[in-house]
Amino acid sequence: MRARSFLVGLLATSLVLSTLPARAEMVGTAALLAPAAEAQRDRVDAFMAREDVRQQFEALGVDPAEAAQRVASLTDAELQALSERIGALPAGAGAVELVLIIILILLILELAGAIDIFKKI
Repeated sequence: MRARSFLVGLLATSLVLSTLPARAEMVGTAALLAPAAEAQRDRVDAFMAREDVRQQFEALGVDPAEAAQRVASLTDAELQALSERIGALPAGAGAVELVLIIILILLILELAGAIDIFKKI
């Protein structure tokens, strides 16, 4: 009997708690885009922190600290455009030049008689 009254009390409590009003609100666009903007900012910051990017800035006469300040002051639209541009850059930039240099070296070695790769030359 005691177990039955305990179960009735538990059931009554759960029914009372389940009838509490729920809240539903509209979620604004800014709230939805905030995580995406933070991810884009992190991506651009990681790109700016790379050593080869810093060296390129210095080679062009740009202070990396000043460039970082300018990136920090970008609007969300500018940041999105920059992030997309970074994502569109080729991963193996310079690969074509490397292949052409290797072919040129092999051609020079072939003409010098050091190797015999190209049978038709």
